[in-house]
Amino acid sequence: MKQEYFAHETSCIDEGCIIGKGTKIWHFSHIMSGSRIGESCNIGQNVFISSGVTVGNGVKIQNNVSIYTGAVIEDDVFLGPSCVFTNVINPRAFIERKDEFRPTIVKKGASIGANATIVCGNNIGRYSLIGAGAVVTKPIPDHALAVGSPARIIGYLCKCGQRLEITGGAATCGSCANRYLQTEAGIEEHR
Repeated sequence: MKQEYFAHETSCIDEGCIIGKGTKIWHFSHIMSGSRIGESCNIGQNVFISSGVTVGNGVKIQNNVSIYTGAVIEDDVFLGPSCVFTNVINPRAFIERKDEFRPTIVKKGASIGANATIVCGNNIGRYSLIGAGAVVTKPIPDHALAVGSPARIIGYLCKCGQRLEITGGAATCGSCANRYLQTEAGIEEHR
């Protein structure tokens, strides 16, 4: 069967992976058995993807990212350089806790900045943006802009990535004209 993805000769792809058409895997990256990677992804240098991880279509993973068992990365997500996901809340080298992995979902279109840490069990909402160096310790709602350590929400973004000005419980993107309504949970697109 013809390989429909590109893997640099220094990358390590274990048997039993599923890798979609048009995906590119660059220098020194390790993709473990049992992981699933979608189509048209770009996986940078020195990326580690553990067994049981699912990566959707059109995902861009920058250099030095580690994604551990329990993580699900949906379509069109951007993972900035050196961001990392955890999977155990209280690790100890001398205690095996593989039965305590906490899942994390990064939902469609979200972006995570360079050097951010996502503590396990905290989902990242659709089209949200986690700032560089942030430490996510609680779930992040759709379209939220979260920064700092611990990460706190400082605003909301349009699907196109522009910051929204919410007035009277509504916002219209100045760039693409998408409209949003404020809810108890954050904001949602209004059609």
